[in-house]
Amino acid sequence: MKIDRMFKIVYLLMGRDRMTVGELAEHLEVSTRTVHRDIESLMQAGIPLYTSRGSEGGVSLMDGFVLDKAVLSGEEQAQVLFGLQSLPRDGALDGTALRKLKALFGGPESDWIEVDFSRWGYKQKDDTRFETLRSAILLEQSIRFRYASSHGSITERKAYPLKLVFKSRAWYLQAFCLMRNQYRTFRVTRMIDVGFGDGHFDRDRFDVPKLEAEGPRSFELVTLELVFEPHVASRVYDEFDVDAIEVSDEGGLHVYTPYPDGPYLYDLLSSFGSAVEVIEPEYVRRRLAGDGADDSARRI
Repeated sequence: MKIDRMFKIVYLLMGRDRMTVGELAEHLEVSTRTVHRDIESLMQAGIPLYTSRGSEGGVSLMDGFVLDKAVLSGEEQAQVLFGLQSLPRDGALDGTALRKLKALFGGPESDWIEVDFSRWGYKQKDDTRFETLRSAILLEQSIRFRYASSHGSITERKAYPLKLVFKSRAWYLQAFCLMRNQYRTFRVTRMIDVGFGDGHFDRDRFDVPKLEAEGPRSFELVTLELVFEPHVASRVYDEFDVDAIEVSDEGGLHVYTPYPDGPYLYDLLSSFGSAVEVIEPEYVRRRLAGDGADDSARRI
């Protein structure tokens, strides 16, 4: 939301004397071109910003600036505060400006949300990999890495990183793969030894495809009917939508849901061991049992 991003700029500048366009772009994870457009829009809206050049230059708010809450509706105020509170705390922001905005908007003082996408026990490694990818995108620098595919192979890759997307409890990198000369989507946890490459690229020259549009074209959807034993209930609720789950009087869980038919489906079902029974379709049940490989091979 553009208004949310623009008020993040105001928020960041309220906490500092000045910031460079590059610093603002890094915090907001957008291009410097976008920041320039937002600054121009803010100035046209009457926000007293001024820019200066040189080694000590940057973007600043005029002294004595007071934000008028009347320019925002109550819903917009809530959206702005939620967006600002979701900004990462990296030591550069002490929260003073956010508290001022909460007081201005009448918002609560408590920090009621914190987002940490790293895995349990792997925070440092996950954070380092994520920061490398984020920096490569913002700096428009190529990356190199090894990738573990769903087929079990590990291949060397070089790519132009374009966008990080969080979907269905996992991070994905949308990139232009230099080995395949095509757009590819990589699951971040399967990317090994991620580092900067030698080349740079112009991100604006690439039209990133929508992640949702890639899924149905990759694998055909199959309608599943599954029965799980009660002791794996927590995992069932992690993997499937609650509306697709019916609990029997004995505590067993019946799942009726469409699902992409591919290697991940069989890896997922196999991970439950004897705690899952496939009712339908028959070819999935036979494949999971270890027979009917020829019948199912054409489907994946």
